Amino acid sequence: MAGAREIRTKIKSVQNTRKVTRALEMVSASKIRKAQDLMKASRPYARAMRQMIGHIAKANSEYKHPFLVERSDIKRVGYIVVSTDRGLCGGLNSNLFRKLLGEIRQWQEKGVEIDVVAIGTKANAFFKRLKVNLVGSVAHLGERPHIEQLIGVIKVMLDAYSDKRIDQLTLAYNDFVNTMTQKPTLDQLLPLPPSAQLETAHDWDYIYEPNAETVLDHVLTRYIESLVYQATLENLASEHAARMVAMKSAGDNAKKAIDSLTLIYNKVRQAAITQEISEIVSGAAAV
Repeated sequence: MAGAREIRTKIKSVQNTRKVTRALEMVSASKIRKAQDLMKASRPYARAMRQMIGHIAKANSEYKHPFLVERSDIKRVGYIVVSTDRGLCGGLNSNLFRKLLGEIRQWQEKGVEIDVVAIGTKANAFFKRLKVNLVGSVAHLGERPHIEQLIGVIKVMLDAYSDKRIDQLTLAYNDFVNTMTQKPTLDQLLPLPPSAQLETAHDWDYIYEPNAETVLDHVLTRYIESLVYQATLENLASEHAARMVAMKSAGDNAKKAIDSLTLIYNKVRQAAITQEISEIVSGAAAV
């Protein structure tokens, strides 16, 4: 019965693991709705900001903000990477890091240096191990992130771009498509990419008070902040969806393992009982 005891212990261990995965699945299922509502509530603002910035980028203006001017010689690029604070969410972070590393290697092969700002514990820990310059990080944003928590790390990159210490800025995050699909996404923030601009130019411009430089500097800063904040909310919803799916899959696998181990246990127990009966019958026959 030593084998049976070991199997029984293993069954108990898998059952305890299944309780944990089930609890995590239920927690994520309860939080995903709030995360989705928060994400969807901020989408109209981000969309309106994109539209307005597209008008500004195509305006016939005498002043061109540095954020709108593409630089021909790129020597250093910056990345704002949004990840999760906790694990157990499948390949959500690893898929994003894998896609990001492919682009980083392409830049490094051209001799371009890399600066990274990490949002989330997982990104912070990951990029500390790589040969990149981690210039800032923020973590533990909670279930309701606030823009005030992100302003510091965003300003680090905006100041670096304004001072020409970086020549391009990209945002990396997981875009929430639906509960089953989260898409690793790399969006160029600076200079303003063609995808954010209107397809046709127009010959009019806004009237700026007190001047174009002051207004555009404020508006474009708010635009970048809105995109990073929206990416943080998208990544939060993606985290809960990925964890819910991963924990459900782990729970199902645990149930299959329990059924398989139970079947093996019953066979071992039946064999032991049969052996005992055979020994009793043999002993009685000998008498």
